[in-house]
Amino acid sequence: MAAATAWPGAAASNSLLLSRSPPHAAAAALALAPSPGSSMRRRLILGVGTPAVAALAAAAPPAVLQDGAVTVLITAGAYSLVRVFDELTERRLIEKSLSRKVVHVLSGVLFMSSWPLFSNSTEARYFAAVVPLLNSIRLLIYGLRLYTDEALVKSVTREGKPEELLRGPLYYVLVLLFSVLVFWRESPVGIVSLSMMSGGDGFADIVGRRYGSVKLPFNKKKSWAGSISMFISGFLLSAMMMFYFSSLGYIDVIWQEALGKLALVALAATVVECIPVTEVVDDNISVPLATMLVAFLLFSSNAQ
Repeated sequence: MAAATAWPGAAASNSLLLSRSPPHAAAAALALAPSPGSSMRRRLILGVGTPAVAALAAAAPPAVLQDGAVTVLITAGAYSLVRVFDELTERRLIEKSLSRKVVHVLSGVLFMSSWPLFSNSTEARYFAAVVPLLNSIRLLIYGLRLYTDEALVKSVTREGKPEELLRGPLYYVLVLLFSVLVFWRESPVGIVSLSMMSGGDGFADIVGRRYGSVKLPFNKKKSWAGSISMFISGFLLSAMMMFYFSSLGYIDVIWQEALGKLALVALAATVVECIPVTEVVDDNISVPLATMLVAFLLFSSNAQ
């Protein structure tokens, strides 16, 4: 305010300076001045757009906001997980086969572990289903060679061919999608099935490749070490995930009965994984389907 009173002729001086400016300077000033159309667009974006988005967010139910935020978070996490192992594989800090199976294990386990973050609304499972749905679309795009991602192909396929994305990896995310939509977190069937598919089958390959010198008599591609590892890891992971969801109140577990049932499920999944039919049916289909069937028969209700 003091500066304004000290220079009463400031406005006049500014006008004088502008009037004495050369013609090209005036033209430049006009060129830099916003046009009425751009000013209108800016007012629409800043004055109308932002309040409109804020109004939509304020009107949305809290459950929708929660589920939407969790979906974005998990989608970013799933993408980052694959990218981390892409980078590790590219730098040769981890073997390609080990990277593929570690992603196999962690993807299912971490995805299941995120389910309690969603709200209790009936639509929550559909928000969760967006994560495997987007991953399946991504695999289709790269598997059909619409776009290329060599790092992704190297980290999640056996032979480094894009077409492989349309088999095991795609079956895997489709089983995740099916489990979310059909079973969700209130059913031990989906929890046990995904535990056996991700943990059991994943550790069977990891251990079998390193210590599987003694092969099964009826399937030379499988080993005793891998099969035993699948049974133990699948059983333990299923029990851990059952405890996790029961402690949060989603399922009721009577452990004296549940542990025996989990052992039977793990045994059934291990037997199916041992059968030499991988050329016909992928493990990511046969193992979860067999597990779902046996688990459904044994865990016929949530109060187990």
